[in-house]
Amino acid sequence: MQECSVAEPQLSLRFLGVGNARASELGSASAVLEFANEPGLLIDCGPRTLDDFRANYDRELPPAVFISHLHLDHIGGIEQLFYRAYFTQRGAIKLFVPADLVAALHAKLANAPFILSEGGANFWDAFRLIPVSDWFWYEGLLFQVFPVRHSGHRAAFGVALGGSFLFSSDTRPILEVVQEFAACGETVFHDCGLHASPAHAGLPDILREYPAEIRARLVAYHYESEDAGKAIEAAGLRVARPGQQFSLQAPLGAVALVAAAADRADRSRVGAPLSP
Repeated sequence: MQECSVAEPQLSLRFLGVGNARASELGSASAVLEFANEPGLLIDCGPRTLDDFRANYDRELPPAVFISHLHLDHIGGIEQLFYRAYFTQRGAIKLFVPADLVAALHAKLANAPFILSEGGANFWDAFRLIPVSDWFWYEGLLFQVFPVRHSGHRAAFGVALGGSFLFSSDTRPILEVVQEFAACGETVFHDCGLHASPAHAGLPDILREYPAEIRARLVAYHYESEDAGKAIEAAGLRVARPGQQFSLQAPLGAVALVAAAADRADRSRVGAPLSP
């Protein structure tokens, strides 16, 4: 049985935008992990994200960014981030990118001799690139990364901080993943439109595939319109809105987190049922 003891800092998650790719009025779906109300890790950077970041905080740029996948509504602001960072904070911003996505991200944004019109610059000069697989550290906290069901094998990833939150990124329902990575009462921020698609969860999916205990701590985002958000809310789910801040539980200690992961791996190898 996973031990759910907790420790440490005052954390919150603030949504900058909550819309899907066609709902620009709701902002690009992205959120910031805050430390005592100060911005820390930005999750995704779509076309509107940097402007919304500046509107919410008294600063221009985030200190760190996690990229979940390479659709333009989630990385459309990275080129803008390059230009702002290169001239003012070169090499300072940590860019956490799942290792499976690094080559494709390079091909989309970085594979050109004249990133600057005058030349002399590499795209990656602007950032501190940190490829990640299953884990990464940020501000003394250990985060877990996992593939989700979106647009192909290992093409999109979610991120979790044990004890505090799980952020699904774009996905179909992933009950087994939520049960594994959010077993201690974490808030579950989940892709949820009013209507489902082959790449995104919809309200009927969430109601059908997640038990009441998980739905009670689930927050829907990445929906189609303000009216869709109201309809999802009327069905009994919490709904994130642009600028909204969610307080988080304190995170699990790293040792407990790694031990729980090892226990799950051992049980999986011998075919025993996984404990939460």
